[in-house]
Amino acid sequence: MKNTTHTYGWVAIALHWVSAVVVIGLFACGWWMVDLNYYSDWYKTAPFLHKSTGVLLFGLILFRLMWKVTNVSPSKIGNALEKRVASIAHAILYLLLLLICITGYLISTADGRGIEVFSWFTLPSFGAWFDKQADIAGLVHQYAAYALMGLVLLHVIAALKHHFINKDNTLKRMLSNRS
Repeated sequence: MKNTTHTYGWVAIALHWVSAVVVIGLFACGWWMVDLNYYSDWYKTAPFLHKSTGVLLFGLILFRLMWKVTNVSPSKIGNALEKRVASIAHAILYLLLLLICITGYLISTADGRGIEVFSWFTLPSFGAWFDKQADIAGLVHQYAAYALMGLVLLHVIAALKHHFINKDNTLKRMLSNRS
């Protein structure tokens, strides 16, 4: 279950891939739903699903960060520059994920209403903290999501480069925890 200095454990692998699928799904949903109009059948459902899933993703990210700091990480593969760039890119990925979740909360709660999460519970609102909160947070949310998708693309390209060009275990150890 846990990581070793050579491989990721099943928990880290599952957290990585579940996060990846959810993040890409949320981006696609967000991209699609901004063009919905009042008369669309999805006008209320899409934002409800997007917000509910986003709140759960935030919890998953927090759990993932706690898992990361309480487990050993496998040794990085590559030259010194690649290792440094990978560390910086991973930190930015986490920061963007947190920023997107926080701005999503600020957008959704600016009017004083909480976020209903799949009718399981309501995340309370703290109201507006600054003028034009929904608009400003919306812009930050949008551009942070674009930046995240750009970084995800670079992340995928780097993993494929390591797999097909360098022929190392970078990708393999995120697919299986066998040495």
